[in-house]
Amino acid sequence: MKNTWFITGSSSGIGLLATELLLERGHQVAATLRQAGRLQSLAARFPQHLRVYELDVRDSQSISDRVKDAILDFGQIHVVFSNAGYGLFGAAEELSNEQIADQIATNLLGPIHLARAFLPHMRARAGGHFLQMSSMGGMLAVPGLSMYHVTKWGVEAFFDSVGAEVASFGVNVTLVEPGIIRNNFHKGIVRAIPMTAYAQNPAMLSLTRDEIPQDQMIGDPRKIVEAIIDVTERSHPPRRLLLGSDAYQWVHDALSGRLRAVEEQLASAKLTDIVR
Repeated sequence: MKNTWFITGSSSGIGLLATELLLERGHQVAATLRQAGRLQSLAARFPQHLRVYELDVRDSQSISDRVKDAILDFGQIHVVFSNAGYGLFGAAEELSNEQIADQIATNLLGPIHLARAFLPHMRARAGGHFLQMSSMGGMLAVPGLSMYHVTKWGVEAFFDSVGAEVASFGVNVTLVEPGIIRNNFHKGIVRAIPMTAYAQNPAMLSLTRDEIPQDQMIGDPRKIVEAIIDVTERSHPPRRLLLGSDAYQWVHDALSGRLRAVEEQLASAKLTDIVR
């Protein structure tokens, strides 16, 4: 079945690769990005199947306008792939107010406004699939990525709730949780100005302020995009889609540790119950 997709963050990385692969497979794509001119070559190759729109996901009015434009141009949107986002690295003290606000506006509020703009359309047509790019970082947390984790944990909670709200209307919601992908995402990470106090901090040193070694970037971008496309063809798609053996292991370890901590508190938790 050929579908019409709406994709944010189409200028590079997973968003660009998804746009290319979908067009090659005969699907239609409403591709959005901050500078529409960056997809000229694709638009020339697929003039009947690709429409390009300028969109800043930090602007809720821009989101609403582009959603209306895409629906008007294509008639209906089958799949929304909310992919725009970036990483922010630094100890909490090192981050500026502006960096914090921009990370939340891009990675958390943007997806929320996008979903709210599309849900009436999907509900009216009794179908649709909303794909939200999350991360294994939406299920665990490491030092130095506090605000990134805030946004990913936030979209996990939001779409978990929304998924249950719209299931009866025939609308599917899937959170995509890849591990470390071998692409340029990490080159785009915004880094706070380091503070001397954290220069030798053991927690911060457990990571790196430089590039991630190539051998740790095990996620194959094309295979990840193919898995994302394939999940939309399932009759009962999962709420969460873990991609990468690293994602599976890290998330499994994190959740197992949290479950053990919960189980250890069974007796003490009961102490605060009202005695009947």
